[in-house]
Amino acid sequence: MLKKSKIAVVTGAGSGIGRAVAKALNEDGWIVILSGRREKNLAETAALCTTNEVLAIPTDVKDPRSVKNLFAQTLKAYGRLDLLFNNAGVGAPVKPMEELTLEEWKNVIDTNLNGVFFCIQEAFRIMKSQDPMGGRIINNGSLSAHVPRPFSAPYTASKHAVTGLTRSASLDGRSYNIACGQIDIGNSKSEMTKKIEKGTLQADGSYKTEPTISPEDVGRSIVYMAGLPLNTNVPFLTIMANEMPYIGRG
Repeated sequence: MLKKSKIAVVTGAGSGIGRAVAKALNEDGWIVILSGRREKNLAETAALCTTNEVLAIPTDVKDPRSVKNLFAQTLKAYGRLDLLFNNAGVGAPVKPMEELTLEEWKNVIDTNLNGVFFCIQEAFRIMKSQDPMGGRIINNGSLSAHVPRPFSAPYTASKHAVTGLTRSASLDGRSYNIACGQIDIGNSKSEMTKKIEKGTLQADGSYKTEPTISPEDVGRSIVYMAGLPLNTNVPFLTIMANEMPYIGRG
């Protein structure tokens, strides 16, 4: 008898880490639901996922109705949910805290924090009621969930809050066979890291280039976490460029 494919939802799947993770899961035999705001980008990701079935569902995680539709369509198509990778996220302009606009602050919090919460809510509803009960949720944190970069208050605050959500979801999901963990990534190569590779502001006021890692390595890490039995959890996993200025004193 053929092994039945498990079902994964990946948010922010249209580029970068989300695309790499979706491809890695697909190659590992998962059916992947690709979620993101841009339909064209999701189609490009889908074209790279040739091992197993994928389904693209345009979604804005800031909108609870859009999130409900994502999970309703997933349930309608496949009848269950085994993995949620909460990856969708944005940053704010690099500027002093007092110069940030309300819109810039809210855009980050609404995406990085509220969006994660909305998705966890819907995943819990499905995972608690399905048979067999349970599943896994992996939240994309950041090294910013531990230490900030200069002028990064919205992003840093949102990622610290994601850590709180991870802890709460891990605790609240225990009785229902739901394992919730977090991956904290340092400088995965993408459009967002181009400025880091050219030189970015450090805590001491200097500008330095920073090394990056391949998003494919992040994908392999998620496949590892996702492949564990549900009686085993990785609460927090950090993956980073070995020479980046994180461990040590500036």
